Amino acid sequence: MKGIDFEFGKGFTFSKYVPKDIAHFDRVFDVFKDLLTHTSGDIEEAFEWLETLDNEYDIFNEEYTLQDFEDHLKKRGYIKEEIDNEEGDSGKISKKKLLTGKLESALRTYALDQIFGKLKKSGIGNHRTTKIGLGDERDGEQRSYQYGDDLALINMTESLKNAQINNGISDLRLTENDLIVEETKHKSQMSTVLMIDISHSMILYGEDRITPAKKVAMALVELINQKYPKDTIDIIVFGNEAWPIKIKDLPYLKVGPYHTNTVAGLDLAMDILRRKRNTNKQIFMITDGKPSCVQLPNGEFYKNSNGLDDMIVGKCLNKATQARKLKIPITTFMIAQDPYLRHFVEIFTAQNKGKAFLTGLSGLGQMIFEDYEKNRIKRI
Repeated sequence: MKGIDFEFGKGFTFSKYVPKDIAHFDRVFDVFKDLLTHTSGDIEEAFEWLETLDNEYDIFNEEYTLQDFEDHLKKRGYIKEEIDNEEGDSGKISKKKLLTGKLESALRTYALDQIFGKLKKSGIGNHRTTKIGLGDERDGEQRSYQYGDDLALINMTESLKNAQINNGISDLRLTENDLIVEETKHKSQMSTVLMIDISHSMILYGEDRITPAKKVAMALVELINQKYPKDTIDIIVFGNEAWPIKIKDLPYLKVGPYHTNTVAGLDLAMDILRRKRNTNKQIFMITDGKPSCVQLPNGEFYKNSNGLDDMIVGKCLNKATQARKLKIPITTFMIAQDPYLRHFVEIFTAQNKGKAFLTGLSGLGQMIFEDYEKNRIKRI
């Protein structure tokens, strides 16, 4: 929709019409999405933080209030209300605000824009490869026919056009010299498992490490969905045990009172990748602590947070070797500078012949993105 201004002698001037409520909404919405990531999807807590920020920075005013913002969230399908319990302490029906799938998707897109910037969706695949010979997808480029080219790749429209130019309409005939074929490129695919440490140390010492890890996970998922739709990504978390989580549940991810069972995480990651048909497979592991827990055959957990436990480290190294034999490289992103963690990662990486990055929290997303791109070369 366009707004129209008329000035005598200058004709019409057209400008984009932006309703005031949309401008207000978008401004607050970015702040709200950030708060939701920090509060693990707790809408009520995010609203409380909005009120606190409003008191200090005047986010709202008489023209646009917190209630207006909440109403717009509902109208646009970002939040919904469900009955929390039939009868609370006061006897009144209590309602709980919940994120919709639309808002969960918006959080992933927001994380992607924050970490990787605005990215255009590319064609399907888009992997570099060292493989020679006939590719598996057309890339839009054309060239003259060469002996041995697949006849199915001949572009008949361009070939007939050549024949007309070369021979004329009166003597139209199609020769080998007229043929044009479409170029192809190999588009390898990648299956990735992202392991996220949710042990208690991820929020210790006043440093929130889980929120940046969450943002990176959401951004990487959205990046793959937009730019590399043939790739697959699975997210698993590991504390005392390891389990997969659904992509839609990433905003709600929290740490627990857990130790770090790296063995369980690697075991599950390899089990997932064994079932993938893609040639390229990899594991990304985000962690801030040394392995301190394993599950014994009798089901009990053996825990030791003091230094590097030989038995726990030995089991981790066995998993690293197993992954190497399966041709699954493991890239470890260390978001802490614990000397025990660094020592463990050094010997673990050597055993797997993978890679390790001492990233801290700054630049974690960009580093994972760059490594993802480099690892997408098809191994033959």
